[in-house]
Amino acid sequence: MADTVKIGIIICDRYRNCAGGKCFRALNRREGGFSIYKNKEVEVVGYTTCGGCPGGNIEYAPEEMKKNGAQVIHFATGFVVGYPPCPYIDYFKSYIEKKFGIEVVIGTHPIPEKYYTVHEKLGTWNGLEWKEKLRYVICDEEKRREYD
Repeated sequence: MADTVKIGIIICDRYRNCAGGKCFRALNRREGGFSIYKNKEVEVVGYTTCGGCPGGNIEYAPEEMKKNGAQVIHFATGFVVGYPPCPYIDYFKSYIEKKFGIEVVIGTHPIPEKYYTVHEKLGTWNGLEWKEKLRYVICDEEKRREYD
C-alpha cells in the first residue's frame, strides 16, 4: 500500500506501565497527533519508553524503529502533560530527526481535560513555543473530556 505510513511511538518512562489505550484509540479515530493521517493507512512498527530521564532509549529505539520501516515517530502526549512536561523534548526531537532522518511529531492522543485544566492554572503552556508543540493535541473541550 503506497498510502501506508509506518510509525513508532515513544512514551515517557514515568508512564512505562501504560498499555497505550488512549494512544491506540486516537490512532483508530485519527484524532490528536494522528489526525495528520486522515486519509492514510498507518502501521505501528515500534512502541517503547524513552528509557527514563535523561532518555537513554532515545539513542537506540529510533534506529530499531527505522529498521522496521518507521517514517515518523510520535512522542506520546504524556511527554507534554506530565508534571512537569519533559524537559528534554526539544533535544530528543532534534536528535532523532538529525541522527536518524525520521520526522518526529509531538503528541498522540488529545490532551485529557483534567491535565489541560491544571496546566492552564499553572501557566505551563503559556509560551509561544508551546503552541507548536501542542497544535495536534490541544483540541476542544469536548474532545479533551473524551480522553479523561
